[in-house]
Amino acid sequence: MVDMTQLLASFPDDFRALVFGARGGLGAAFAEALSGRCTVTGLTRADIDITDEGALASLAEAEKAVGPLHLVINATGLLHDDEVQPEKAMKQISAAAMARVLAVNAIGPALIGKYFLPLLARQEKAVMAHLSARVGSISDNRLGGWTSYRAAKAAQNMIVKNAAIETARRDRQKIIVGLHPGTVDSALSAPFQGNVAEGKLFTPPQAAGYLLNVIDGLTPADSGKVFAWDGAEVPA
Repeated sequence: MVDMTQLLASFPDDFRALVFGARGGLGAAFAEALSGRCTVTGLTRADIDITDEGALASLAEAEKAVGPLHLVINATGLLHDDEVQPEKAMKQISAAAMARVLAVNAIGPALIGKYFLPLLARQEKAVMAHLSARVGSISDNRLGGWTSYRAAKAAQNMIVKNAAIETARRDRQKIIVGLHPGTVDSALSAPFQGNVAEGKLFTPPQAAGYLLNVIDGLTPADSGKVFAWDGAEVPA
């Protein structure tokens, strides 16, 4: 387990953090862990729709007035709900369902980058992290299936890479990454936990601790990459 008393020591004292998706299991755990270390704002889906560009623009203006951000975590994601299920075969693809999955997992992160990367601190450590997934790795795909979710996470990873390249041209110290949390015991993973190896089903606080530990160790050289909960780089 991560020593939470030493959490994010690489950041300045009382830094500012923003967590999107703070009602979900992992998002709530991020917000709770950060609450004792910094000034954190947790945003739920009821607070803001990350696919609503106007809402994000307004939020960014409000945050800009408060001051620089040092950590932005996007813990939102859509794998399944009452209307969307991960496909087992190509014949199950639905254009409407795929559009929703892409909107939440790819367009939303792109818009968060558009409006909140400029708000990251320029003189101190600053990180934007989006929850990714190992299934978004093209080279690691050996099973197929889950076409919409895989495609959306692969697209998100490309968005992270593009944002990192562009940002480094003017703000070399800003870090943008994707994070793979492993399998977290949450509503998102609940139907798919049957094959999880013993000891690899993490509680939300446990996963949040692992990922915050990864964030703590990031340097600008890591920007644009995707890292798993144990710090290992996930291949593209």
